[in-house]
Amino acid sequence: MTRQDLFQQIIKKKSFLCVGLDTDPQRIPEHLKSGTDPILTFNKAIIDATKDICVAYKPNLAFYEAMGPKGWEILERTLDYIPNEHFVIADAKRGDIGNTSKLYAKTFFETYNFDSVTVAPYMGVDSVEPFMGFDGKWVILLGLTSNPGSSDFQRTPQENGEPLFEKVIRTSQAWGTPDNLMYVVGATHAEDFKRIRNIAPEHFLLVPGVGKQGGDLATVCRLGMNDQVGLLVNSSRGIIYASQGEDFAEAARNAALKLQGEMEKELGSLKGVS
Repeated sequence: MTRQDLFQQIIKKKSFLCVGLDTDPQRIPEHLKSGTDPILTFNKAIIDATKDICVAYKPNLAFYEAMGPKGWEILERTLDYIPNEHFVIADAKRGDIGNTSKLYAKTFFETYNFDSVTVAPYMGVDSVEPFMGFDGKWVILLGLTSNPGSSDFQRTPQENGEPLFEKVIRTSQAWGTPDNLMYVVGATHAEDFKRIRNIAPEHFLLVPGVGKQGGDLATVCRLGMNDQVGLLVNSSRGIIYASQGEDFAEAARNAALKLQGEMEKELGSLKGVS
């Protein structure tokens, strides 16, 4: 998917919502657990309830890998069910070098045909470049993550006083372009969005941490939006686990609609979108 294709979907749906498919077998509604394929049934219901509201889906690979071969089968069937116009992210956080990195890229871009994959930059350029050579595919590089421990290393000052996460974002722009490289920036660090936008004004940012983790959508938009929106805001638990009853799909839709409504208001200030 091209950046323009993604922007057009945002305009069409008045939404830059990404729904995280972090499907935990322990948290799906009880009435599904007696079925023959409860995880896939749950995923399909969530997709049906949100596909007209969101522009992206993000399966977290850990939830599927933990189930072994059956989990990979569920992941593949889930991907087949997602409509083609959606941007699909493999939340895999891979990071290795050489042939290993190339094979990770082949796994997600050829075997499973994801649009993008999250990549850890700690090992440097040769851990990222193998992912960059696939037409129409994206790398989403971990920049400033939303978890409490992100400050352990990501804010470490360099010799010039620049924190490590800024060095990562600044340096890595030479490895790709705004058409194939995004950054993960957590909504819990809203005060840093302005500085990040000064470093990377055109790149899309994948933003976790809105809602359950305490991030504020309005602040993220005010400091992080660019002239092509430039944001994909992810919500996982706040949508897919909005209810654990038989109304789980309806509750998920209502939670997604609430976020989409807030996004539409924020888009109203952007020329050519409202």
